[in-house]
Formats: sequence, C-alpha cells, structure tokens
Amino acid sequence: MPATKSIGEKATLKLLKELVAIDSANPSLVAGARCEREAAEHVRKFLRAHGIAAKLEEAAPNRPNVVATIPAVAKSRRKSKNARPALMIAAHIDTVGAGGMPEPFKPRIGDGKLYGRGALDIKSGVAATCAATASVSRDIASGKLRLARPFTIAAVVDEECNSIGTQDLLRRGHTADFAVVLEPTDLRLVVAHKGYAWFEIVTHGRAAHGSLPREGRDAIRMMGRVLLALDELERRIAARAAHPRLGPASLHASLISGGQELSSYPAECRVQIERRLLPGETEASAERELREMLAAIEKASASDREGSTEFSASLRSGLGARPAYEISEDSAMVQRTAAGIRRACGECEFAGMAAWTDTALLAGARIPGVVFGPSGRGLHGDDEYVEIESVYKCAAALREVILEFCTS
Repeated sequence: MPATKSIGEKATLKLLKELVAIDSANPSLVAGARCEREAAEHVRKFLRAHGIAAKLEEAAPNRPNVVATIPAVAKSRRKSKNARPALMIAAHIDTVGAGGMPEPFKPRIGDGKLYGRGALDIKSGVAATCAATASVSRDIASGKLRLARPFTIAAVVDEECNSIGTQDLLRRGHTADFAVVLEPTDLRLVVAHKGYAWFEIVTHGRAAHGSLPREGRDAIRMMGRVLLALDELERRIAARAAHPRLGPASLHASLISGGQELSSYPAECRVQIERRLLPGETEASAERELREMLAAIEKASASDREGSTEFSASLRSGLGARPAYEISEDSAMVQRTAAGIRRACGECEFAGMAAWTDTALLAGARIPGVVFGPSGRGLHGDDEYVEIESVYKCAAALREVILEFCTS
C-alpha cells in the first residue's frame, strides 16, 4: 500500500481548502489585516475533532499559536518517564498580503494544483502536519501504535515578519530533541539556509539655497559614491568561495530617499541595505565591512586637493537581523529524518534554501532541525499554487518521521 494511503487524502485537501479560504494575512505587513486567529481556531477545531488536545497560546493580542503535544504511553499504560518530546513539527499560518492575486481566498483546483494565497506558503504544510498527526492519533486510539516518546506540533503566527510566534513558543518552554520546520522545499530536505542583516547609511550634506553652491553640500551626490562602493563590495563578496548548497552571500540597496525640495541642496540622503549572510557570517562581520567601506570613501575624499569631494556619512545597524543556519547532513538526526522521507517518497534529496526560516531560532534554543515541505510555485506572487499530490506525500513523510523518532 502506498505510504500516502495511511493519510486521509480527502480530509487533508478539505482542510487545505478551508485554510486557504481564511484570510490570515500578517498584520505587520498588511494594514488592517484580520490577524491569524480564525485560521488558528480552525486548525484547533480539526485537531480536536481527531482526538488531539490542541490549545491556543496567545503570542500577541488576537494572534494565537496552535500547539499540541501527543504524549508517549509506556506498555503499562502509564505515561512515559521521558516526557521531553523527541520531535517538534512547526509550520506558520500567517501569509503575506494578497497583492494582485485575483480572488486570493477562493481556493481553485486545476491540473493537480491548488491556487490561492498561502496555498504553498505554507498552509499546505499546516494541513500536512495536521493530517500526519491525525493519522498517528487514530492508530494510537485503535491500539495499532504506541509512542515511546512524545512529539509536539505547532502552527505559529508571524513567520512572515518578526517570528513572534516561534519566539513565544520558546518563551513558554516548548522544546524537543529535533525539529522539522515546514516551508516550500519541493519535497527536498533542507539542511542550510541564509541569514540576513539590515543596515542604513546616511550621507550628510549641508542645506542651502540652490543658487549658493559655495554654501551647500549635496548629500545625494555623496550617496552616489556609496552606491559605487557597494557595487565594488558586492563584487568582492561574490568572489569569495561560495557555500556548496547556498551559493555566494549578497547585498542590495532596498530603499533610498533624500532631499527636501528642488530649490535646495539636500542635507541628507538615506539608503537601506539588506545583506544576505552565509553560515559563519554575522551581523557584526557585515557591519564591519560596511564601516571599512565608508572609511575608505572618506579617506579618498579627504585626499582630494581641491576639496570638491567632501564626504560625511554614518551607518546604523540594529534594524533587523537573523542568523544563517546549517546542520550536517551526516548527523544522526538528519539521517533518521531522511530515512522517514524515503519510506514515504521513495527518495530524499538534500538541499539548501536562500530564504531565512524559523529553524535558526529553534537551533538557537538548542533544538536543531531541518526544513521540509511540498512543491509548487508563485511564492508570494499572483499565481501561488501547491501541487496537491506533494501535500499528500509531505503528510505521509511527516508521519514516517514521527514514527522514526517516537516509536524506536
């Protein structure tokens, strides 16, 4: 019997459609958004209908995580002495905004794909997690299965912005030996992802009437030198040895603004920069590179004998940063996860991921993990879809991973 047949496929698809139909856009990204409560309550309702004691935990007002721990039971039917969960499976229930997607909350099926906002990222993963857990719970209730170790599942809020859901999960003391974080991975097992750090550079000019060039200093033209230096810095970064799964680090200028009106010399110009980090790089190391770059521009400007290239700039860090993450594919935990995926999917390909995930936050709390999830396209775009068969395979793989960690 195919591994997916142990999963209730009709119930899985029904749950996925219901979740996509619920607007759970992140209110930190979309002004006036309804938050994640309705989606969280729907997930809890599904789990409780399958005998799973799920609860809501408020990470912020109107923004609850859904958390359930399926306990282990010893042969004597007493609770196992080893109460620490062997496994945590986590997926986020918030989405980005609808953008230009037509009818984003009306799930549409065509050619084996389900379209809608959040279908791929990652309500499909939430549905797969719920389906796998319901399957395990059913077998426990029928006496076909007994867990030697407990496991925890969580549907968390706010991954698309500040990860307050995962932070609250950790603050409340939820833990495990290992974690599987659901994100779109094309059913590949992700063992590394990039981090990021945000910075702002401000060039300081001198405001003056546009007819008084001797009094004014043009902060926008100063920023031109910064932009050229950023080009050179990115070339140096790209020339370094690339990560075997993640490729090179990178940076880009995300936002720029400056000046006050057409008739005045601009006193200030601002550029905000995102630096994508590889494992081993940090916010501090990226900041050091930028400060060295600005010092070099200032030194070159000071050496100009005519004094026509006066330069003044400042750098601000602390705007936001998340660490990169990596775990050895040879580690015992990763190999056990891969074994479970192979039993369900027939193969397990290792991969890296350019985007950041909550896996790094869990690892920072001594819960190492991997990233895994279904297939699709249109991430954050106007044609987001998930391949339905991949959702069933994902659910079956999660069930096998639960059995791998919790029954041996």
